[in-house]
Amino acid sequence: MDEIVLGLGGLRRTEREYIQMHHTQQPTDNQCTSALIKHIKAPVHLVWSLVRRFDEPQKYKPFVSRCVVQGNLEIGSVREVDVRSGLPATTSTERLELLNEDDHILCVRIVGGDHRLRNYSSIISVHPEVSTEGSAGTLVIESFVVDVPEGNTKDETCYFVEALIKCNLKSLAHISERLRLQDQNETDI
Repeated sequence: MDEIVLGLGGLRRTEREYIQMHHTQQPTDNQCTSALIKHIKAPVHLVWSLVRRFDEPQKYKPFVSRCVVQGNLEIGSVREVDVRSGLPATTSTERLELLNEDDHILCVRIVGGDHRLRNYSSIISVHPEVSTEGSAGTLVIESFVVDVPEGNTKDETCYFVEALIKCNLKSLAHISERLRLQDQNETDI
């Protein structure tokens, strides 16, 4: 079985392979990068149905209060995101860089807004797996690269962005797993 833990910070072989295939961020000297992993007890189609919605990130991202996409939803589309209070920002302007329906990959780049995340780019990939209980599960990997703002260290910047992504992934898991239970209850009727 490919779920053997092999070095590289305790990553499983499959996790390491997906990161090498889809998450090879190339930071400059003044940037930081990281990849976060979340195992979700819901089938990939449910998780992807939330992640793929560039036009509705608020479906699972708790810090997004509103999103408006300019024009048609396609590669190069731009969205204006309103951020909930409590974060050091109120708006973010983001461009859809990649939406790969076959491989379940979404890439987004921040192109403006009233925050300190400059040259921010994120890749999220969604992969089917078998959960620990033997049911259909999903492996989600999100990586990013971003400039380190003046007055901050790489560690501080990565810690802040990782905290946001962890919150988003936790919410994604909660909502996806709730949708899985709803689907199961509907088929049991």
